[in-house]
Amino acid sequence: MSIIDLHCDTIGHLIDNKDIELKKNNLAIDIEKLIKGNSLAQFFALFIDLNDHPKAFNRAMDMLNKFYEELEKNNHEISVAKNYEDLVVNKEEDKISAFLTIEEGEAIEGSLKNLRNFYDLGVRLMTLTWNYENSIGYPNCKEEFRNKGLKTFGLETIEEMNMLGMIIDVSHLSDGGFYDVARYSKKPFVASHSNSRSICNHRRNLTDDMIRTLSEKGGVTGINFEKSFLIEGGSKSAVKDMVNHINHIYNVGGIDVISLGSDFDGINPKNLEISNMGEIDKLIIALQKEGYHEDNIEKILYKNALRVIKEVL
Repeated sequence: MSIIDLHCDTIGHLIDNKDIELKKNNLAIDIEKLIKGNSLAQFFALFIDLNDHPKAFNRAMDMLNKFYEELEKNNHEISVAKNYEDLVVNKEEDKISAFLTIEEGEAIEGSLKNLRNFYDLGVRLMTLTWNYENSIGYPNCKEEFRNKGLKTFGLETIEEMNMLGMIIDVSHLSDGGFYDVARYSKKPFVASHSNSRSICNHRRNLTDDMIRTLSEKGGVTGINFEKSFLIEGGSKSAVKDMVNHINHIYNVGGIDVISLGSDFDGINPKNLEISNMGEIDKLIIALQKEGYHEDNIEKILYKNALRVIKEVL
């Protein structure tokens, strides 16, 4: 079965360690592991920690340039996709599609011109916040931010992303920001790497009402493999806990709202039952044993994400 994964942080390792290459490495994501996992498309994040890189635009551009260098070295196996049609062409040429994303909306530094520049360079999804307040809005990592909505520039950003054809990502965003996106976005949006807050009471996860809202808007949430988002006090990222989240989200929002957002190479690499994308069959087998029909497994693995790609991009 094909796989679309909505989030990984591999690019940061490529730029910060000259010994790591995209073709083969000791990370959770490389081309060989993507091929083994039958990856149709992998979303690669330009992740910026504002504390480490206050010049966010420059950091994102450096990461972008580095990633394009890696793609050029491996252009027979992987290629950037900017829309559904590109993905189809890549598949016909037996290539993995790489979708470029930004994780930390301050990469555009409060400028819609910068947003359009990133779009022109191939970026097709933006996670509006990470763990800091920015010009767009507030993160969900602090209780004081929970009910704060998008700022004026954040609302302008939503409108511009809709116009351009970019996927809006609400993972890390405050609860208030989530509902502003739901209210003002004219297109489906995603929580690229978030689980169920009812199953694991972590601010990074979605409440049942959020899941229902996301489903009603035609969006998806990507199941995150980080153990602290799977089970409270968990010492291991276990497949059974992923299935628990999938079951609950299915019951709350339906099968069409579930996708994959591993967060590989951004999460703690220790004690992962699925240690890399080449082992994704462990989840497939678990879903089969749980009684999921093949068509629903395919929706979780790639078809739901593909629908959003086709509709928004």
